[in-house]
Amino acid sequence: MNLHAIWAIYLYEMKRFFRTVMESLLSPVISTSLYFVVFGAAIGSRIDEVEGVSYGAFIVPGLIMLSVMTQSISNASFGIYFPKFIGTIFELLSAPINFLEIVLGYVGAAATKSLLIGVIILATAEFFVDLDIQHPFAMMAFLVLTCVSFALFGFIIGIWAENFQQLQLIPLLVITPLVFLGGSFYSISMLPPAWQTVTLFNPVVYLISGFRWSFFGTADVAVGYSLLAIALFLGICLALVWLIFRTGYRIKS
Repeated sequence: MNLHAIWAIYLYEMKRFFRTVMESLLSPVISTSLYFVVFGAAIGSRIDEVEGVSYGAFIVPGLIMLSVMTQSISNASFGIYFPKFIGTIFELLSAPINFLEIVLGYVGAAATKSLLIGVIILATAEFFVDLDIQHPFAMMAFLVLTCVSFALFGFIIGIWAENFQQLQLIPLLVITPLVFLGGSFYSISMLPPAWQTVTLFNPVVYLISGFRWSFFGTADVAVGYSLLAIALFLGICLALVWLIFRTGYRIKS
């Protein structure tokens, strides 16, 4: 394995991130603060507790997941789409590196950026609510798996997209609604029975539920199902990436 090539791609992507570090890091801090003002203060003042947890603390895992998922997709999709757009991807494909090394460089950088943002949002949340994370290692595991899985998904979107508008299509029209409807700001046990059943078809529910369990020890679905869901999604994304490079779909043409 060509570690120098992986490191070169990774470092290039990270430098691009740090060139806009204020916008990249300040934006999630401001967004998180606004969510706490609106949901934590305005709405939370009317809700005592959710599953034995203050409402302000309850929404923290959902806020982190919302940012991590969207940022993972955005970073990875733009990272691979831009070389396609300006034509430098052919230089990358003709270099003595294989598809696995290309994926590790781009996806690793995108996952690292999202992980940093997730940690910053968690630190920001500490200024608003008291958090006592019951399973810190499980929390980091869920966070890393989510960053990697959705960075892979973003990489696929970047290959598929033919213009900048398509880069934002799936994050805006699919991922964000699924996160908002996946129990980010409420427990699905608060829904009527029929809607609880419908909500279980939302794959994001399992990710948020497992991540929330790592914070508070309570979950809407069993933790095993959450791990199975993220492992399945990761496996599907890996298979699709392999198929893309195997066939040259929208890369070599």
